[in-house]
Amino acid sequence: MAGESPKFEKLALLYSQSERARKAARELSERHEFVPINEADVVIALGGDGTMLDALHDMLDSERILPVFGLNLGTVGFLMNRYHGASGLLERLEEAKPLTVKPLRMNVVTQTGEKHSACAINEVSLLRETHQTAKIEISVNGRVRIPELAGDGILLSTPVGSTAYNLSANGPILPLESNMLALTPISPFRPRRWRGAILPDHSKVTFRVNEPAKRPVAAVADAKEVRDVAEVHIEVDHSKEMTLLFDPHQALDERIVAEQFVT
Repeated sequence: MAGESPKFEKLALLYSQSERARKAARELSERHEFVPINEADVVIALGGDGTMLDALHDMLDSERILPVFGLNLGTVGFLMNRYHGASGLLERLEEAKPLTVKPLRMNVVTQTGEKHSACAINEVSLLRETHQTAKIEISVNGRVRIPELAGDGILLSTPVGSTAYNLSANGPILPLESNMLALTPISPFRPRRWRGAILPDHSKVTFRVNEPAKRPVAAVADAKEVRDVAEVHIEVDHSKEMTLLFDPHQALDERIVAEQFVT
């Protein structure tokens, strides 16, 4: 309506170092005045999905978590909107559809007793470090569900991450509003017929590594890796909710539905 204040008044700009992203950043800077991220109320991210994840992780480590509107200047750009040029950015922000994303919190204890913590927007994965098959005990809410999974590893994915590594490991695609997590084995050898599980997002999942000295395992939260782990505890961190902004006709929930019909 005329006379209404815009939803977002102070814009911050983040971009990858690709030539396409830098060119778009110059084009947008000629039309808009951007402010430092600590003064902004929305972030414009230029690049691919990696740029979006980097932007979200940077905010997870800070006190301010801002909405992010991504423009695809990368390859896949599943978490991004199309870049149509420098014009119309403010109008697109006004019409954008918000999507709430909740990360996973990974707490790790290593074989030497060190403790590490990290967040994952896509997934937490456990992966064998050597040629030796990983052997992992899987517990959900304190109850052992699989005493020993033998294979390359296991991952726990959010709905946002369900179309990434999880899908490559033959895991299920999760609708964004499902409030579920995908627990997916990676190249499992035993139990031979187990193909994973879908869990409520209030579940607490624990992985314990069997024979850790002989069969070392690394834990990876998105891009952060901790090696030689003994046990890993994972749950959704509801205190770190983030907001992604999408053009109404390119909303991520529709993309996830469409992905299930790709042949």
